[in-house]
Amino acid sequence: MINTLGIMQPYFFPYLGYFQLIASVERGVIFDTAQYGRKSWMSRNRILDGKGAWQYINVPVSTTLGSSIQATTVIDSSAALQRILAQLELYRGKAPFYKQVIELVKSVFGAVVNNSISNLNTQSLKVACDYLNLKFNWAPHSTMNLQLPPIEHPGQWALEISSQMGARRYINAPGGREIFVASEWQERGIELRFLDLSSFIYSTGTFPFIENLSILDVLMWNEPGEVTTYIREQTRLAC
Repeated sequence: MINTLGIMQPYFFPYLGYFQLIASVERGVIFDTAQYGRKSWMSRNRILDGKGAWQYINVPVSTTLGSSIQATTVIDSSAALQRILAQLELYRGKAPFYKQVIELVKSVFGAVVNNSISNLNTQSLKVACDYLNLKFNWAPHSTMNLQLPPIEHPGQWALEISSQMGARRYINAPGGREIFVASEWQERGIELRFLDLSSFIYSTGTFPFIENLSILDVLMWNEPGEVTTYIREQTRLAC
């Protein structure tokens, strides 16, 4: 029996809310069997651009129409790493934790065991959680061998996975309420809850603050212990 379960697709250095979900659940499933979406958070995220706005950091991928996330591969991860490090240069001499974040990014790319975008993104989650001293007990759906029945609508994926894993409560990110059918969860005896996230506002020196950028931006400006405290004390569940 699992007290709390979360399910998310593997995003690339995602925003802080993803880590608030990780901290809110006992177990998590990285939903890498879903279809890969072009121009999605799987292969890109946002950082400051040094000009008062934001820019994308991304990794080029190779995929075909209808391919799953796990089957989508990174094109030249070494070149992608060097390009991202160059983009992060704008933080040098301005953000107090620039060096630590640069080493974090390097360690993520260095830990990848294959060229799957799912593996790269999973490493980004794990390394960031280690840095923040958060427990990361998430596994790829593709490795779990769960025997699921036919899925009739998008919200049923989480329901069937939760049932198979014996979850008592399922917690979802703030969005996506419309895909869930509450009565189905009640019939299974699984509590369905959603995160209620507040804004984490922090100083960004001479740059303007922009909300919901990549976790890399958060970690550039904030001591990891302060971020972890915020995650643990400010994360709430909506009714």
